[in-house]
Amino acid sequence: MSNEALKTVSQKRRQSTLFICQAGIIAALYVALTFVFAPISFGAVQVRIAEALTILPIFTPAAIPGLFVGCLIGNFLGGGIILDVIFGSIATLLGAIGTYLLRKKNPIFGTIPPIVANTLIVPFVIKFAYADEMALPLIILAILGGEVLSCGVLGGMLGLSLKKTKLFFSKEKKEK
Repeated sequence: MSNEALKTVSQKRRQSTLFICQAGIIAALYVALTFVFAPISFGAVQVRIAEALTILPIFTPAAIPGLFVGCLIGNFLGGGIILDVIFGSIATLLGAIGTYLLRKKNPIFGTIPPIVANTLIVPFVIKFAYADEMALPLIILAILGGEVLSCGVLGGMLGLSLKKTKLFFSKEKKEK
């Protein structure tokens, strides 16, 4: 095998390892934040602080599986029923994919997909899977408010801070 081919194989291995490590760290952070803030992470009225991490797909595609797996584990360990575990995690996955697709825009735009995905899916899970007695429009407003706080405000601040540090962009600019 030539020296160039060895470098390419080595680079691919390094990239795969980095991707897996980043996804794992993001999943672990999501679970940890969900449980540190457990009193406000579950229910019809929630502000899931871990959802601030949904801004991370702007900086690394590894955040997409990391957020999905973190939400899946967080919902499962938090005692969620199977419909909540599945559909709540899918909402976070869709939001993360949407954020990734908006990565070339201002980080503030990256906060919109998770807010929309969670507001359109989670209230129906809470209302019908848990048979919550609160009126559906109130659940929608409560989830929307929590998502705006966690994804919009906290996630937006995190995204702007990470963009300012240029931590994620320094390697890309050097390679080009």
